[in-house]
Amino acid sequence: MLAQLFSLLTLAVSATLAAPTAPTSLDQRAVARRSLSGQATFYGGNVHGGTCSFSTYTLPSGLYGTALSDSNWDDAGNCGGCVAVTYGGKTVTAMIVDECPGCGTNHLDLFPTAFSALASPSAGIIDVTWDYVPCPVTGPLQIHMARASTTLPPRTLSNTYVQKSGVSEYWFSAQVVNAHRRTSKMEVSTNQGASWTTATRMTYNFFEISSGVGANSAWIRVTSQTGTTVVVKNVPMTSDAIVTAGGNYA
Repeated sequence: MLAQLFSLLTLAVSATLAAPTAPTSLDQRAVARRSLSGQATFYGGNVHGGTCSFSTYTLPSGLYGTALSDSNWDDAGNCGGCVAVTYGGKTVTAMIVDECPGCGTNHLDLFPTAFSALASPSAGIIDVTWDYVPCPVTGPLQIHMARASTTLPPRTLSNTYVQKSGVSEYWFSAQVVNAHRRTSKMEVSTNQGASWTTATRMTYNFFEISSGVGANSAWIRVTSQTGTTVVVKNVPMTSDAIVTAGGNYA
């Protein structure tokens, strides 16, 4: 009798241990790892002239903007990413479009509309928690080739300006806009994907190949911070060209 009871208890424990649990999504795991605490202020807001160089991009309705501390800048690696910012039981989502020079670690310099959605502007500075989240954008991502004679970036501690010339087969410079996630890598192919050359990310959020790609058009493959990829074919090596992809990061 005792042997039978022991066998039944063993089976019950085994069944409990083997019971399936609901899987967590990649986004849920990322949020659990990246929950951050810092301070938030606000400034005038600058999408087109911000250090992420989104000169052609307009924030979608309902999505706020923010500048991110240079301590978290990661060589513009967080440009175009979105953060969910929480204060006093309220949460807003904002896209990183600019840099905040000299701000403390995890500091966000929000657009006025974002700050006022969380607290009275008279507060000036508030303690917040925030997480990286997928951007609530619609439609495919886009590749934007650098425009001719662009001066970048406007917000740096040293006030150093970088003069950029026009894109051609001899000089490559492009960025990703309207992405669902942050972009970690850009590669270029002139042989329809048989081989790829990795472009170098600059601190003003363009990926560059100083010697160019040696062709009038190319395929561009971009990779998100979660490893998902999008390939955009037949992108012209023309200044200020904008090519819409067939989709966005999963």
